[in-house]
Amino acid sequence: MNATMTEMDVTDQQLLSLLRKDARTSVAVLARKLGVSRGTVSNRITKLEDAGIIVGYTARLRPDAQPHQIGAWMGIAVEGNETRKVIASLLGEPAVAILHDTNGRWDLLAELRAGNLSELSQALERIRLI
Repeated sequence: MNATMTEMDVTDQQLLSLLRKDARTSVAVLARKLGVSRGTVSNRITKLEDAGIIVGYTARLRPDAQPHQIGAWMGIAVEGNETRKVIASLLGEPAVAILHDTNGRWDLLAELRAGNLSELSQALERIRLI
């Protein structure tokens, strides 16, 4: 990661919020909602991608859209003050359908979806390496 999450300003955070709601929102619409130019939005998206904060884009499906998928929950404990980096990495993991911040024994709770047990096993291994 080239930049830390703390280097993001309010506009970056608002941009990420808008992209999380709909990553297909046009640059022109994002610029209008943020009150900045299209060039500013494009530059900020590029900066966030280059920094590894935005790690990918995905389509969310209704849970019943793929009835034969395997669903699983995974509790994740984060060492030290690395929660933001871990969250950024997990949001780029295709098997992570939903990610929850929590307290107690686990710092995060991830809902996973996979096509079969082999895919689930591979996803668990990738997540463990984070």
